[in-house]
Amino acid sequence: MEKSNLKLVYLAALTYATIIGLSFMFVKIALRSANPLDILAFRFSASFLAVIIAILFGWAKLNYSGDRLKKILPLAVLYPLLFFAFQTFGLQYADSSEAGIIQASAPIFTLILATYILQERSNIWQKFSILLTVFGVVYIIIMKGAFFNITSISDFKGIIFILLSALAFSGYSVMVRPLTKEFSSIELAFMMVIISFIGFNLIAIGQHLWAGTISTFFSPLVNMEFLIAILYLGVLSSLITAVLTNYVLANLEASKMVVFANLGTVITIIAGVVFLKEQIFYYHIIGCILIIGGVLGTNFLGDKG
Repeated sequence: MEKSNLKLVYLAALTYATIIGLSFMFVKIALRSANPLDILAFRFSASFLAVIIAILFGWAKLNYSGDRLKKILPLAVLYPLLFFAFQTFGLQYADSSEAGIIQASAPIFTLILATYILQERSNIWQKFSILLTVFGVVYIIIMKGAFFNITSISDFKGIIFILLSALAFSGYSVMVRPLTKEFSSIELAFMMVIISFIGFNLIAIGQHLWAGTISTFFSPLVNMEFLIAILYLGVLSSLITAVLTNYVLANLEASKMVVFANLGTVITIIAGVVFLKEQIFYYHIIGCILIIGGVLGTNFLGDKG
């Protein structure tokens, strides 16, 4: 790959990490007005509207024939539908810190799957670098006081759900690579959005109908703060990151791409300090150095021994 193209790929990966890192701040804002499932429904409704606008204005060309749909549908179900569903249900039982530790392990799962399914090769330095990004995230979370405390079936259930969420993301990252030669990044992203829009709205509305609270479903939309958060999460953090992810995976090994998700932790910490006036401690700095070092090592130590 030419250096100019490679720079563009890494710029896309960094943009992805930045958007994901900032998304946690907007999730916190959205949670002030709605529950997690409703947020997912509104989030992908915003994504779906953006897709419709793009199609109407001719900004995107799509070719979803029957045979092509059969190839792409399973992946669209895997991510983001199952990824977010498992994550949401897991957070009902597990602490967010525990979830963060498990979610950070996604690069390890991706490395294993990419090695055996795609025959991707990585040297000892790259393997060490991947572990370094994982350790950086885990170190920050542990130093904040998180620890695993499995005292009931519910705790165990939460950990299993979060583990399945990480596996869903890793599985998607690996399985989508061959399809990037046949589908454009936009075609892959749009189908991901459409499936999630249908799935999460059915789940959220069904839950409200069952509880007899359907009249409250749309009430958060009168809150401008909530609307801004949903637009960010739906358009940037779901649709645009899906396009960026597929573009990067079309040009970069899955094991190299997925470590950028952990780089989002660094962005989250910076955003918390700058926008939410949160405190930063020495362990944040050490963890961030480990994560950044791991991302650089994974991507630039490929030609070492």
